[in-house]
Amino acid sequence: MQEVTNLILEIENIYILLLSKLPTMFAEFLNFFLLVLLIVLYSIFIWHFYRLLSKKDILQLNLNQYNKYQDAFLVKIVAGFLYLIEYILISPLLIFAGFVCFTILIILMNESLSIASLLLISATIVASIRITAYYKEDLSREIAKFFPFTLLGISLINPNLFDLNRIFAQILSIPSLFNQVGNYLLFIIFIEIILRFFRFIFYLFSDEK
Repeated sequence: MQEVTNLILEIENIYILLLSKLPTMFAEFLNFFLLVLLIVLYSIFIWHFYRLLSKKDILQLNLNQYNKYQDAFLVKIVAGFLYLIEYILISPLLIFAGFVCFTILIILMNESLSIASLLLISATIVASIRITAYYKEDLSREIAKFFPFTLLGISLINPNLFDLNRIFAQILSIPSLFNQVGNYLLFIIFIEIILRFFRFIFYLFSDEK
C-alpha cells in the first residue's frame, strides 16, 4: 500500500505544480471541472449501482441450462449446486465490488467521518438493499437511490467539498480501506447465504425449474 500512497502523493505534487503554472482563472476552472467530473462519476455509478443491486437475482447466468440429467432427484441436486455457485459465490463477489466502489466514492465526498464509519454506513446501505430486494424489488430500488443521493446532497452543502487539499487527503486515506474491508466481504456472503437458503428451501419443495 505504501507504493500506492507514494503514487498518489506524486500525482498530487504534479497537479499542484500544474496549477501553479496556470493563470488563476484557468486553475480555478480546472478545479471546478474536476469536482464536477467527480459528482458526475458518482451519479453515473449510483445509477448503475442501484439498478443492479436492487435486483433479487443480480446475475442471470442461468447455469441450470447445463443441467442435463434426466432423473428428477439428480436434476434437483445439480440445480441446487449450480444455484449455490451462481448466487452464493459469484453474486456476493459482485455485490462486494460494488460496495467497495461505493465506499471509495463517499470517502471522496466526505471529510468528517472515519474510514471505519464510512464502511459501516456503506455496509448498512448495501445490506438493507439486498434484504428488501427479497421482499419487494421496487422498495429496494428506492432505498438504493435514496441513501446514496442523500449523501451526495449533504456533501454538496459542505463548504469544504471544493477544497483541493481535502480531496487529496481523502484519496490518501483510501489504501487504508483495504486493510479493514475483509470482514465486510464475509458479512455480505453471510447475508446472501441466509437469504438464498430460505429461497433454496422453498425451491426444493416447489415445482419451479
